[in-house]
Order: sequence, then structure tokens, then C-alpha cells
Amino acid sequence: IAGGLPTRVYYASLGSFDTHANQRQSHDTLMTAFSGGISAFLKDLEAQKLLDRVVVLGFTEFGRRVKENGSRGTDHGVAGPMFLFGNQIRGGLHGEHPSLTELVKGDLEMSVDFRQVYASVLDNWLGADSNAVLGQRFETLPLFATNS
Repeated sequence: IAGGLPTRVYYASLGSFDTHANQRQSHDTLMTAFSGGISAFLKDLEAQKLLDRVVVLGFTEFGRRVKENGSRGTDHGVAGPMFLFGNQIRGGLHGEHPSLTELVKGDLEMSVDFRQVYASVLDNWLGADSNAVLGQRFETLPLFATNS
């Protein structure tokens, strides 16, 4: 980014979240690595005066079930978290806090479709046509400080 390359989207991944047994320790370690990596990246962008130009979208490829399985872990579920970081992000929770008791077939009930987040980033940050990318139109969310 500091090198001035024309690249608009960069992708990095942190694997090994697909745990189903003795999950607590591995998830604690992974979330510490995720948090530390994001923090260091944002501090570096800030030091280089680039933080106003960058939005970081953190997501998982699958959610988790609420109920612990028989091996001190959780199995794949429907809903999963998404995080947005950057100076231009309107902070806070977008959507409703999920209920841990009112489940849909054992899964959290989603209040935001992940494609709404993608559409918001595409339309309102990257200036792209989310309909062309996602194949249909999704309602955008007021994720950015410039959204009224």
C-alpha cells in the first residue's frame, strides 16, 4: 500500500479455525494472533498516514453452532462474524445481537446477510457495481463515516 501500487484489494488469511474438539485453547490462540495482526497493520497504516485510505474486512468462511458438541468444541453453523476496521468505518454493531436461546435449527439467526456487507464495501467504498459482482442487488448498510 505504501509503495503506491494500483491494487485495490489485498487478501490475507489465517487458517486453522476448523476445529471441532478442545476448541477453547486453539481459538484463544488464533484470535490473539488475529487481533495482534490487525492491530499491528492498523498502527503501521496510521504511522504512514494511510489509515484514512484503507478498510479492512475480516470474515470467516463458516459460522459456528451455539451448542458445544461432545468433544469440547463446536460444529459448523450458519451465522458468523464479520469485522470492519479503519478510520472511515462507522463503528458499532450493524444488525441485531443474536439470541443464544432463540435458535433456528440449532443455529444463530442472522440479521445481516454477508452479501449486504460485501455490497456496502463494493458500492460505498470501492465504487464498484455490487450487482455486477454479486449477481443481484443487496441492500447496503451505513458502514462508512461518509454514509448519512
